[in-house]
Amino acid sequence: MYKSLTFLLISWLVGCLITFAQPQTDTQLSTQFDKLLAEQFKPDSSGCTALVARKGKVIYQKAFGMANIELNVPMRPDHVFRIGSITKQFTAVAILQLMEQGKLSLQDEITRFIPDYPTQGKKITVEHLLTHTSGIKSYTDMKEFETIMKNDMTPTELIDFFKNQPMEFEPGTQWKYCNSGYFLLGYIIEKVSGKPYPQYLDDVFFKPLGMTSSYYGDNAKLIKNRASGYQAGKDGVDNASYLSMTQPYAAGAIVSTVGDLWKWHQAVHSYKLVKKETLDKAFTRYKLRDGKLTDYGYGWGLGTIKGSPTIAHNGGINGFLTSGTYLPREDVFVAVFSNSTAKDPGEIAERIAALALGKPFPAERKVASNVLDDYVGVYEGPFGANPKTTFTITKEDNQLFEELTGGIKMPIYPETETKFFFKAMDSQLEFIRDASGKVVKRTLTYGGQLSEAKKIK
Repeated sequence: MYKSLTFLLISWLVGCLITFAQPQTDTQLSTQFDKLLAEQFKPDSSGCTALVARKGKVIYQKAFGMANIELNVPMRPDHVFRIGSITKQFTAVAILQLMEQGKLSLQDEITRFIPDYPTQGKKITVEHLLTHTSGIKSYTDMKEFETIMKNDMTPTELIDFFKNQPMEFEPGTQWKYCNSGYFLLGYIIEKVSGKPYPQYLDDVFFKPLGMTSSYYGDNAKLIKNRASGYQAGKDGVDNASYLSMTQPYAAGAIVSTVGDLWKWHQAVHSYKLVKKETLDKAFTRYKLRDGKLTDYGYGWGLGTIKGSPTIAHNGGINGFLTSGTYLPREDVFVAVFSNSTAKDPGEIAERIAALALGKPFPAERKVASNVLDDYVGVYEGPFGANPKTTFTITKEDNQLFEELTGGIKMPIYPETETKFFFKAMDSQLEFIRDASGKVVKRTLTYGGQLSEAKKIK
């Protein structure tokens, strides 16, 4: 009997290995993509559009849910979304074009273009703005920002709004996401090119590249196929809060489609816009003054999915969340746009990319509630450039969450009784017990690096 069971088990394992080893067809992948997207974007709720390309060919492009819930308009792949901070890569490429034309240097101090900018005695360069290392406070982090969100403002008026804020750190010594930096880059583009930022986008990018559904966002302008934006509300979902599109400017004002973003991606990576050596620099992790590397280049974030390098950026703006990810080694591109800030497409985009790589994220399993209780607590250890970070594990409705100091609370999912994973990023946690069975630490594997945090509470 035991021999029979062993034989059946080995046969089953071999069968699984053969199945996983076989590359999936585009049709098989499409079925899995459909399942992932349909689970989150229901037919009568806010929706999404998604595009997947591999080896230069679009293998998947579909839409789910509603473009307008009130008017009962189903989503279509050509619907137009606010893409938020994906705008930053357009701004970065514009700066790099002007650099190649000899009109500016990345090492130029910003006072060359904005002479009256109060740098508080610091040397702030164009490169600092590109890499989020300027130390300038992000205007969207200011508590006063909510009071001006509905106001139409010129670039100089909004710069005046944030320019006198205290510096947060010495330029080049830390990395902190900063919308003010990219707002200033937009203004520099205007000063150097002689064109308003929206016109530069239209003349240099959208029209030449055939991006016929891409625009600088404008609430008053009629934009064909524009999807409505939503946010979480008391009774489920509300219309998104109003935002003047003069506010995001070069940090996040573009509206576009997944199809147009694919056109943009092809133009960028075929070196139609800037030279290869320039683009290589944009896709290189910026080095801080102390030698530590950040996870950001110029307008793109740099990471991994299942051990494969990624060049990516997400966007978040009133009513919309977007994600665009490229895996250069395998030549896989994934874009997922959501017209609700209550439904983040970033996690699904990573899972789709992993499937396209043939390296799907693990399936969840159930773990007893009392076992999960053992993991709840406070842990302390290194994270990134910070040698001492606090990680708090909590449990809600039998679901574990991890929150690091100054970060957001993220759900973690069990792969085994002791090993957990994040759906929102390519990293894994493992809880370690001592000889007595007490949980004493948790390890984190992220970007191929292993770190430990001791349980202190």
